[in-house]
This record gives sequence, C-alpha cells and structure tokens, in this order.
Amino acid sequence: MSSPDGYQLVDAAGQPTRDAPWIFRTYAGHSSPGASNALYRAGLERGQTGLSIAFDLPTQCGYSSDAPIARPEIGKVGVPINSLDDLHRLFDGIPLERMNTSMTINGTAMWLLALYVALARERGVPEASLRGTIQNDIVKEYLARGTYIFPPEHSLRLIAETYEYCVDRLPDWNPSNVCSYHLQEAGATPVQEVGFALATAVGLLDRIKARGRIDAAAFARCVGRLSFFVNSGIRFVEEMCKMRAFAELWDELARDRYGVDDPKLRLFRYGVQVNSLGLTEAQPENNAWRILIEALGVTLSRKARCRALQLPAWNEALSLPRPWDQQWALRLQQILAYETDLLEYPDLFDGNPVVGGKTQAIVDGARAELDRIVAMGGVQAAVDSGYMKQALVRSMTERMVRIGGGQQVVVGLNRWTDGLPSPLTTGEDGGMFTLDATAVDDALGALAATRAQRDPARATAALAALTAAARDGANLMEPSIACALARVTTGEWADALRAVFGEYRAVTGIDGQSLDLGGDRAAALRARADGFVAAHGRRPRLVVGKPGLDGHSNGAEVIAVAARHAGWDVIYAGIRLAPDDIAVSAIEEDADLIGVSILSGSHLELTAQLMAGLRARGGGDIPVVVGGIVPKPDVVVLLSMGVHAVFTPADYDLGQVIERMFDVVEGKA
Repeated sequence: MSSPDGYQLVDAAGQPTRDAPWIFRTYAGHSSPGASNALYRAGLERGQTGLSIAFDLPTQCGYSSDAPIARPEIGKVGVPINSLDDLHRLFDGIPLERMNTSMTINGTAMWLLALYVALARERGVPEASLRGTIQNDIVKEYLARGTYIFPPEHSLRLIAETYEYCVDRLPDWNPSNVCSYHLQEAGATPVQEVGFALATAVGLLDRIKARGRIDAAAFARCVGRLSFFVNSGIRFVEEMCKMRAFAELWDELARDRYGVDDPKLRLFRYGVQVNSLGLTEAQPENNAWRILIEALGVTLSRKARCRALQLPAWNEALSLPRPWDQQWALRLQQILAYETDLLEYPDLFDGNPVVGGKTQAIVDGARAELDRIVAMGGVQAAVDSGYMKQALVRSMTERMVRIGGGQQVVVGLNRWTDGLPSPLTTGEDGGMFTLDATAVDDALGALAATRAQRDPARATAALAALTAAARDGANLMEPSIACALARVTTGEWADALRAVFGEYRAVTGIDGQSLDLGGDRAAALRARADGFVAAHGRRPRLVVGKPGLDGHSNGAEVIAVAARHAGWDVIYAGIRLAPDDIAVSAIEEDADLIGVSILSGSHLELTAQLMAGLRARGGGDIPVVVGGIVPKPDVVVLLSMGVHAVFTPADYDLGQVIERMFDVVEGKA
C-alpha cells in the first residue's frame, strides 16, 4: 500500500517497504543436456531465480536427433531433448518443486510438458507443485518464427487440451504464454504487437470455451493462467505506454468478453525478453546500453511491471553468449532491482498527460486491430488469409528502408560508424562462444541408448494409444505422458501426430509487397535489371531459400521483396527446405543466383550440402550468396567453399545488398 502522502510504499504497520523483484531468468541451453544442466546450476548459484530453457531446432520442430534434416542443427540454438532420459540429465540436481521453469517451445509444447510431468512422477514430486510456463503460442510461429508442425486447427486443439489438463492438476502452471516478442522481432509496430497478441489470446480462449469440456469456474481460472511474453524495444517511453495499454485492454477483455469477476484473474501477467532485433554486430559493446534502456521500459511503471525478465547478452548479434556474457546480463537485473530505489514507490506515471495520451493512442489502435481480426473470422482466419503475415512483412520492410535511408538512427551502424576497437572482442575467442563439437555424438549416443534399453512393446502400445486419441478427439496429454514414461522419442511422438493431422506450410507474406528504396537509387537498380534483360532476354532470376529448420524468415522475406522491387524475378518457397530442394529448384527455374538465409549457426554445414547438391546435379555454376548471423572466421570458410558473397547484420542497406547481387550475376564479384 502507499503512504498517506502517496509517495512511498508502506507495509500494514505503516513502515516503508519495497516490492519483491521480478523473476530473474537467463534464456539458455545448448550442446547437450549435461552441458545445459551445468549452465543452469551455475546461473542459479549466481542469483537467477528461475530457468528459461532454449531447445534446439529438431526438438522444436518434432524430430529426433538422428533424422537427416536434424543433424546439422543438433544443439546449435538450444538443448536437444529426445526422451525422458534427456530431461532427467537436464534437471539433475535441480529441485522441480522449488523451481519456476519457462520453456520456449511451441509446436511440441504438449510433448515437453508431458516430459516434465513424467519427470515429476518418476521423482515423486506432486504435479500440483509444478510452477512455470510453456510458451505454446503457435500463431506467432506461423507469423514470425516458423517452428510449427501441424495445421492451425490441430495445433490450436493441442493448446486447448493443455489448458484443460492443467487447470486442476497444475494450478500454478501457465499452459501458454501468448508471445508478442517475435512479432516485434518480425517488424510489428506497438499497435500491431498488442492487437495481434490479444487476437491470439481471444482466439484461444474462445476455442476453450466453445469446446465445453470445463465448467465456468475452471474457465475463469484458464483466463487467469493465460500469460504473455513481450518484447521491449529501444523507444522505452513508448514501450512503457505499450505495457500499460496491454494491461488495460486485457482487463477489459477478461471482464467484458469472458465475464471474469475476480480482479486477480484479470491481471495482465507477462514476462519479457528485451529486443534482440536492434542489437548490432557493428560496435557490439553499444548493445549493453541498449539492453539497459530496454529493461527500463518494462520495469519503471509499477502498474505495468513485468513478472519475469530475461536479458540478451551484448554479443547476441555475433554468436551465442558465453557464461560470462550471461552473468553480465544477470548482474544488470540485480543492480536494477537491489541497488536502486525503483521498487520502493507507487506507480510513477499515473496522471502524467504524456503517458496517458500515448497509452490511449495505443489502446485505440490495438482495439481497432483486434476488432478487424475478429470481424474477418478470428485469428485462425487471419493466419490462413495471410493478413497478419503480410502486415508484418510490410512493417519490417519499412523499418529496413528507414534504417538504410538514415531516417532511423542506429548508432555505430548508420551514424557515427567510426570507433575504437572494442576490448570485448579482442580476446582469443573474439568475444564469441564456440559449441562443443562432441555435442552431436552425445545426442546420438544417448538416443541410441534409450532405444536399446526401453521396453519396445510398451513404447509401441503408447504410440498406438496416442494415435487413437488423436483420431477420437480425446485429450492428448495423458497419452503423451504415457509415451514419455515409455521412452518414446520426440520424433516418434510428432510422427504419430503427423500421420493423423498432416503437416502445414504457411504463406510467405511477400506477395503484393513493395518498398521505397528512393527514386534515383531504385531507378539505377532497375536500369541494371533492364540491362540484364537486354543481354539475356529475361529478368535476372533469384531463388531465395531457407535451408534447415531455422524459421526466422524476416531477412529472406525482406530481400525477396527488395529484389522484386528492383526488377528481379524472385522464387521463394518459404522455410524449412532441405539444401537439395533448393538446388533442384534453382536448376529447374534456371536461376541466375541463389540466396540463402541461415540464422541457426548451421551455415557451414547447410551451405556445404547446398554446394554439393548443386554440383551433383550439374548446377555448380549457379552463384550462391549467404545471409545470416555469420562470425567473421566463418565468412572466410564460406567464401572458400565458392560462395560469392556473405551478408551479415552489418549489411543493413537493402540497396547495397541488391547492388552486390547485381555485381555477382554481372560477373563483377
């Protein structure tokens, strides 16, 4: 409560007090369950108060590590989890009943929750004591991140069934965490971020209500357990207002649309990772200040303060963070919470006309966006029609044009680009983390051991029961837990559901998009396209590819839009292609250039596969360019493979990228 003068927080006895801090997390996981366990235990010893688990792409996309498409991605962006045996190793020595665990997992969220419940059962830990979150937001995977597996109807069923299972058995667990984080990473404006996230929440709650499998009291508790995972960008005043708008609109929806009377069940509960999109490879030490400022946007206002916070490391645009980098990010949170007086005061901004006006503008815009999506049939219809995806591609393209043209200043990238060498990047490791090369052998060895030691009949029977439940419409949580206990693997669980539900390919969002590169510049690029037409009788033809399991498609989509605007014919088939698929497409389309985008750290393996695939099919003369988060030493390796150009986050100017692509097809590079 506030003191009588309203300027300070006091306890029931009238003595000054302070709020409890938010949960400190670090998003982490790589290589193997054993290596990630060591990382988590070290973080907890340094003062983390919760875990945030990153899974590798095969786990996220429903493949066991020994699937051919999984091999290049094992342990690259997170920890590989093939079975319950891996989860035992991951949580070795970590008490589940005293942990708040967040799992960033979506397409296979039900499976990872089933594994976690199975782990608790084998340890004798009561399920009701489990606390934490599975992200379990499939809509943003269709829009921005790409780790979906099944069509929307079936994916949304899986999410609804996790709510129906958890509402009584795991009352302190968040069955999903509607994620606007990746919407901002994909270019969303604050209005789009709030409007799209609330449309996702409404679509989910409407579905749970319509299924009619829980009573009204349980449904109200479902509303109360729906949480959000939000991004916080560099415009921290606007971000703070965005959070206040989010809280206001969520309270309104819970009360008016769903009839929830209990104010506690209408609270807007959210966790945050601050913005990664704006972190730069150029002068990366500047990212430390960006992260601090972005943290202020979600902590300054008591009324809209986050419940959990995880901060990226300063070198995220270079590589995965090292343990020291993660410790530095954790220390920022600890200083903010424990050294400052931030937690001693009531809300600092109530009654402020600037904050009130900006908040209201976001409320009005987001409410209009939500109404528009509901009117077109809801979030599933908006995904199927491509409306939301196209809006994000348009916003991202406009952002890149503003940065390229200098209208949006990014210090060290497009303004004040000269700087002294950073001592943070001059060590032997260059400030970058290097993965353990034995991680693949660890994952494959553990998987083989699990298959060898399990009861085959029990695993087969569990999979048959899962398949039957999928067909019959029964809740899939308990059959999934039975699969976990029978040592069924991640790929086997997903394949059983693929056989019933099928797989999904989302719209790319590039059709109908355009951008403004500036009159003279665009004219110069189109003149080069016209010159190509005069010489070859057709426009230059670009095949854009996303090889492997990485679904971050923003870069590929923006390049596709920019190239088309400059006069290229562009063929883009979306995400999750095998390198051989791209090679076949390029040869069949008679491509003049192949551009591949890879952000998972698997650029060397996947590019090698692509080049081999081209040579094997007689297409070795088709030039290839590569874009993504590529460390400088790997640029040299890619060029030695025969790649003509490598584009990294430092190549922010779309016009220059297209010019270099013309240089390649004109034989100048």
